Amino acid sequence: MDKVKPNLILINGVVYTVDKRNVWAEAIAIGGGRIVFVGNNKDIEAFVDSETEVIDLEGKMILPGFIDAHAHPSHAMDLVGNINLYAQDSLEKYEQTIKDFVESHVDEKVFRGSGWNDVLFPNNGPTKEILDALVPDHPISLVSYDGHSLWVNSVTLDRAKINQETPSPEGGVIERDPETGEPNGTLRETASKLIDNVIPDYSLEERVNALLAYQNMANKGGVTMCHDAMLDEQSIAGYKALQENGALQTRFRGAIEIKPDSPVEEQIEMLLSERAHNSHPKFQTNTAKLFVDGVVEGGTAYLLEPYQHMPDFYGELIWDPQKLKEVCAAIDKEKIQIHIHVIGDAAARIALDALEYAQQLNGKRDARHLITHLQLVTPGDILRFEQLGVIGVPNPYWFKVDDYYWSLALPYLGKDRADHEYPMQSFLEAGVLMASASDFPVTIHFDPLIGIETGITRSEIGTSSKEILWPEERASLEDMIASFTTNGAYANFLENETGSIEVGKQADLVVLDQNLFEIPPTEIASTKVLLTLVDGKQVYRDSEFS
Repeated sequence: MDKVKPNLILINGVVYTVDKRNVWAEAIAIGGGRIVFVGNNKDIEAFVDSETEVIDLEGKMILPGFIDAHAHPSHAMDLVGNINLYAQDSLEKYEQTIKDFVESHVDEKVFRGSGWNDVLFPNNGPTKEILDALVPDHPISLVSYDGHSLWVNSVTLDRAKINQETPSPEGGVIERDPETGEPNGTLRETASKLIDNVIPDYSLEERVNALLAYQNMANKGGVTMCHDAMLDEQSIAGYKALQENGALQTRFRGAIEIKPDSPVEEQIEMLLSERAHNSHPKFQTNTAKLFVDGVVEGGTAYLLEPYQHMPDFYGELIWDPQKLKEVCAAIDKEKIQIHIHVIGDAAARIALDALEYAQQLNGKRDARHLITHLQLVTPGDILRFEQLGVIGVPNPYWFKVDDYYWSLALPYLGKDRADHEYPMQSFLEAGVLMASASDFPVTIHFDPLIGIETGITRSEIGTSSKEILWPEERASLEDMIASFTTNGAYANFLENETGSIEVGKQADLVVLDQNLFEIPPTEIASTKVLLTLVDGKQVYRDSEFS
């Protein structure tokens, strides 16, 4: 990089490089989209001439750009142009939002939206009668905030021919009225697929607009790279449209879902084809995504011990364990990275068994397979992550005692399991590499600074709350920053390109208004992102940052 002429220099900063030695510096020189110098203010003077832009940071902090290791940018359609329930916190507000949308879109034939929360509907999901009163004549489908359930009206059920006689599909649940056996309007997991012929897919324009909306939010939050953890043909088309228009200003890596109800060999062939075709620096599809179970709030997470409120029920498995072993071995044989959703402790064990089987069959390699969410994991299985070289992808935004804990985790799991959700420090002490993630749009305010603070305090942000979720699992600031930067790069095979501030790497950087190491942890989430650079180009600048 010695021959590259810098076009941008940042001086008088507090630079936390997150390199292997956690070196601190004062200044950075950028040229050709890469970092050409990291050091002190005096030595960087040799790079300055009349054509160099110099920004005096006046003591502000510089970190590598944040990396979200598991999110769903391509699922943001309902944030722009459809029924958006994410910001609402009561059934009355849901009803008003739906009513307002329907009245302002009188020409719509089908209504879609997302964001409702199971916290408001304990034990059983929301009912069709609520929607029937608001939308009596047209199909409507509303996705839950976690993406694992649908709320539909009677018209949708009738057109999909879902009735008292319709069996729940494997890996899914049609919730029913306990007295009549009629579908109540909530469809869990694979049961959501039963309405595919009633509710049309989103248009390419909607998907492109969703990706642009996500990208703007990401850049404002200092996110320079994201792993989109569930791509399909339509969402890939959205990324490609932005790529062709030169509109991608965030790095995206993606996982394509492999489903148990379709021929696995054909899906792997499709994944290999997409991997070959999607090789743009800003968008690649190198990973297979599999779901082992569902979620606690839907009663579909797969547990070692029964649910507290359903003593004979352990949850729903989406893959047969033996078939999961075989499909993981087939994917791994093609040297494709595997990204697995697990929530329950039984699901975590089954996922590890499958990855161990693949390793035994194909041999050990630098596979960097991923297991995400990790709500319940036994101590013995945490050790297996390190033994198998599996990367953990936690969601630290959820490490707190909140409405979810009181309304769902406690009654569904019982106190002992509810109090031992989301291990983090145990993974770190076991030597497991942890790459943090938001699971957007499950987490709407997905700024990594919120995740970093919550990972340290394990309580509601900005508080000194005595309600701490499993205090022993609180992580350090250093580990939380690494989980949102260098570890995320490693999880995506990009540790030589981004994730730390080192000469030769891409200039993906974020400038903060405070030094995170000099403030109380409860102030981290209120720290402002002032400037975000991707490839040395400004993608976000706070209006007050001169």
